[in-house]
Amino acid sequence: MAANVRVRRPATPPPSLPHIVPSSHNYPPVRQDHLSADERREAASKGYGPGRRSHSPGGLNITSGEWKLLAVVLLIAIGVRMFRISKPDSVVFDEVHFGKFAARYIKTRYFVDVHPPLAKLLITAAAFISGFNGDFDFKEIGKVFENAPYVAMRMVPATFGVATVPIAYLTLRALDCRATTALLASIFLTFENGLVTQSRHILLDSPLVFFTALTVFFFVGFSNEDKKEPFTEQWWTWLILTGLSLGAVVSCKWVGLFTIATVGVCTILQLWLLLGDLRVSPRMWARHFFARAVCLILIPILFYMTMFQLHFLILGSSGEGDAFMSSEFRQTLGHGMEDTYADVALGSDITIRHLNTQGGYLHSHAHNYPGGSSQQQITLYPHRDDNNLWRVINATVDGYEQYDYEHKPIVYIDHGSRIKLRHIVTDKALHSHEVRPPVSDVDFQNEVSAYGMTGFVGDINDDWVVEIEKGDSSDKESSKRLRTLRTHFKLRHLNSGCYLFSHKVKLPEWGFEQQEVTCNKNAVKANSLWYVETAAKHPQLPTNAAKINYKIPGFLSKFWELQGVMWTTNAGLTDRHMYDSRPLTWPRLRRGINFWVKDHRQIYLIGNPFVWWSSTASVITYMIVRGFLLLRAKRGYRDFDNTKVVKYDSLCGFLFVGYCMHYFPFFLMGRQLFLHHYFPALYFAILLNCAIFDLATSTLRPKIRLQIAAVLMMIAVITYSKFSSLTYGDPWTKQKCTNAQWVKTWDFAW
Repeated sequence: MAANVRVRRPATPPPSLPHIVPSSHNYPPVRQDHLSADERREAASKGYGPGRRSHSPGGLNITSGEWKLLAVVLLIAIGVRMFRISKPDSVVFDEVHFGKFAARYIKTRYFVDVHPPLAKLLITAAAFISGFNGDFDFKEIGKVFENAPYVAMRMVPATFGVATVPIAYLTLRALDCRATTALLASIFLTFENGLVTQSRHILLDSPLVFFTALTVFFFVGFSNEDKKEPFTEQWWTWLILTGLSLGAVVSCKWVGLFTIATVGVCTILQLWLLLGDLRVSPRMWARHFFARAVCLILIPILFYMTMFQLHFLILGSSGEGDAFMSSEFRQTLGHGMEDTYADVALGSDITIRHLNTQGGYLHSHAHNYPGGSSQQQITLYPHRDDNNLWRVINATVDGYEQYDYEHKPIVYIDHGSRIKLRHIVTDKALHSHEVRPPVSDVDFQNEVSAYGMTGFVGDINDDWVVEIEKGDSSDKESSKRLRTLRTHFKLRHLNSGCYLFSHKVKLPEWGFEQQEVTCNKNAVKANSLWYVETAAKHPQLPTNAAKINYKIPGFLSKFWELQGVMWTTNAGLTDRHMYDSRPLTWPRLRRGINFWVKDHRQIYLIGNPFVWWSSTASVITYMIVRGFLLLRAKRGYRDFDNTKVVKYDSLCGFLFVGYCMHYFPFFLMGRQLFLHHYFPALYFAILLNCAIFDLATSTLRPKIRLQIAAVLMMIAVITYSKFSSLTYGDPWTKQKCTNAQWVKTWDFAW
């Protein structure tokens, strides 16, 4: 009876038996051909990890035959991605945005985008070298290119797409996979329809995927060097290159933060294992820590900030992005605001800005609301204009005479002052009444309009009370009376008690899509604060009266402000798009994106189903097998004593971590998402797919393994050709369209 009972393993293995546990894994994995015991002890006393007698840079043992094979694969990748890259000769999908940004760079006109500048700068460089003058506006999808070097611009992402192929090959070889496995991965990437389509147009995802792949390659090379001998010249080279590549990937898109997280998790694990190695002294561990901190944190930050410094240096003129930025920031764009008078008094001609939303100036124009009171519109307008000018006059009741500000002593605007604001161009007063606004039609908001005519004194609904909220600490007077730029104040409507208010709500076309202004009885404080930006010279002010202007911000101030604007703008992209999708659908390839369609030709972003679905299956397979091994370990089985199990568990675990880090964070995002956001995760899934192939064929003869790989490659190429018409925009018939629709949610056109 007892003979049939399996005894659980002891907590500590016998000293005579080697025992490897999951916690000792290396991520990424390294080769296991160590030094001798004496050599290992000597190396450990110096803080070195296990190494090898002969070691190629980064652990890459590439034969001359492999380099020739890789050159052939590279030529194939060039052919696939560059084939008829000039077609179509019109704007495709988001070329509307990124082509336009290149034109803005060349014109040096400031713009705001939710993505960092590196990839856009590289595309701009190609356009500039090719003689682009920035006149073509990339206005809409399908607009035919005229005097725009669009082929040169498309060549930039295409080149990055081509370069990703050999990087994948070298990465798997550095991870100690066989050459056949690395070749399989490179072919899968070469003929992945989605990656090919994305890399053939003026888009940012191809550089993003390239720098993601490059970072992984450099980090694997560094990890191999770290196990051989740390702090050598090669060790520092791989580590610094990893840091630079991290800076590049996050400078293309913020999705690069997921790559930083991947490297960060693996680095923390490396340091944790070093900390538990009693042969490594605390001083040596500190050297490892600070070297990684400098190269993997400081260098990427400096690289990222350098890209924005170039961004600011190029975009030195005023442009469409001004409205997103603060007034201080706009002072650095082209011609800034001239010095203005600091004092505001009855009779002053002023412009008033909203403090919180960057919506712009309190504004009116000779157009009326289509409903409500049908009186003249009041809006926020982001640009300087004569229609932003208002004159401050005293509030009069029941025939009180107007204050003669031109001849009587000057009267400053204090806290509690009762005033009217007269629109200078149309000679109407800022007015509010118990009428609902045209857009924010709720009980606690009143319409704000411009009301009156020349010679009309007005009524009590034109009267506002100034409530000073705070002043500048450097100007004590600004907290007592209205001072240009330095006093933040609220305007309370005398009759109804509501506050002049604005929020990020746009008026319809009849309001020229300018920002709504209302009078809010439950106003949020931040959205009811205003300040005077300019004040013309008052007749009673002396000629030497004090003037004031914005403080010119330095690089760091501009940098942090732009990061905030990018974050806010990115988070605000919540409107549904015809071809948006959610992360849960991406691994199943449920739907693609229509890039361009014309004359029975279509460019549709869809992946290679065989590559895509097999990669998803590999991710699921890894999770099932890893869970099964953990259950077996819990029951006392010693699978992790097997060095082969440890090697592939470490290898696949590293790639699985990369996949998770680049996929699951999207579930936390509420903004618009598209299929192309999955591409960095797809890269890891493809490598994981091939790593599992390496394991599954590890016991086979090389010839049989190569034959199996050849069959898989052929299936990938055949599937690619099945959907190539959608990749290149070739003509096709309704029958071909129907035959290609393997999934009913693939909404192709013909």
